[in-house]
Amino acid sequence: MRKRRNAEHIRHLLAQAKLDQAQGLTTADIARKLGIAQGTLFRWRKEFECPAAEEAARIRLLELEVERLKRLVAELALDKQMLQDIAKKKW
Repeated sequence: MRKRRNAEHIRHLLAQAKLDQAQGLTTADIARKLGIAQGTLFRWRKEFECPAAEEAARIRLLELEVERLKRLVAELALDKQMLQDIAKKKW
């Protein structure tokens, strides 16, 4: 019988597997305990545990974009304040 598990349940099972591995159980024992194949356990670890290098690079690009946008907003806020100060002056 094939069971479908959602991502949250898989992460929970992987946390249990990590605890079992810390206690000295082998991968085969952990997979048997969880009721899955060893290949499935390895695939889940690859997919759900470690962030891929692509994700790390994407996160870094997003952080750089956020920094750029913050600088842009700060410049626009200064421009707005300057224009408001000029508008208040009487010529």
